[in-house]
Amino acid sequence: MQKIVVTGATGQLGSELKALSENYAQYEWIFADRTQVSLDNLDVLKKQLEVLSPNIILNCGAYTAVDKAETEQELANMINDLAVGIIAQYAKDHSVKLIHISTDYVFDGTSSVALTEEAITKPINVYGATKRAGELACLKLNSDAIIIRTSWVYSRFGNNFVKTMQLLLQERDTISVVNDQIGSPTYAADLAQVMMDIVTAQEWIAGMYHYSNEGEISWYEFVLAIQEIGGFTCEVNGIPSSAYPTPAKRPAFSLLDKGKIKEVYGVDVPEYKDSLTRCMKLLRSE
Repeated sequence: MQKIVVTGATGQLGSELKALSENYAQYEWIFADRTQVSLDNLDVLKKQLEVLSPNIILNCGAYTAVDKAETEQELANMINDLAVGIIAQYAKDHSVKLIHISTDYVFDGTSSVALTEEAITKPINVYGATKRAGELACLKLNSDAIIIRTSWVYSRFGNNFVKTMQLLLQERDTISVVNDQIGSPTYAADLAQVMMDIVTAQEWIAGMYHYSNEGEISWYEFVLAIQEIGGFTCEVNGIPSSAYPTPAKRPAFSLLDKGKIKEVYGVDVPEYKDSLTRCMKLLRSE
């Protein structure tokens, strides 16, 4: 029985993979928390991987506190770059299949068309820079790895934008949301399924892929969709990013082109509102 190790197991994507794992009983699953796979302790990381001895690694662990990363650069770089290098080298040395998750924040946001895997990267914040460094380490050390860039991830698990907005829409009479950052959300359950579609595919085709749900929207439009599905009556106002300053800059445009993953793996990409509806239905039932 092949063994799958999931890093970042308590995060949104890791939690969705755990829920999905019931459908893949042909594998032995290990959902590794920070004590089992210490991405912030490079001295023990390789030894931990050797102890777990996986056949497949789904690297969902990351430092994702975008604003905090501006002042915790060393820690962000350790987790998002240096640890990825160790995992990639281990996977290469032991013929382990590796899927590593990256982000749309490797781009600077100046594009006006959906970004392909070959688009020029130019991160504008520390988080994006460390994630790009991790991509480069993975590509350099392990040509057999698969990297999936994704964007605006949410889930029924953990803390995320959808859950926060649902709460605010119920509690407040009016809220303001940025309307000049364009991209597409990703329901983590959909991404988890895509990862398993790749794992179980007849052919392993290494390289960089993009995945998010379909749709080109702003955060403001995303909230309007949450409001519509949830039946909330709160007034939602769109505001420019300049009216909501944050320690880390965000790319103004980071819509990902999903053409490659559709073509290579035959992935069916749901519309963002369909996935959002499914997620919110699950949240209501909990």
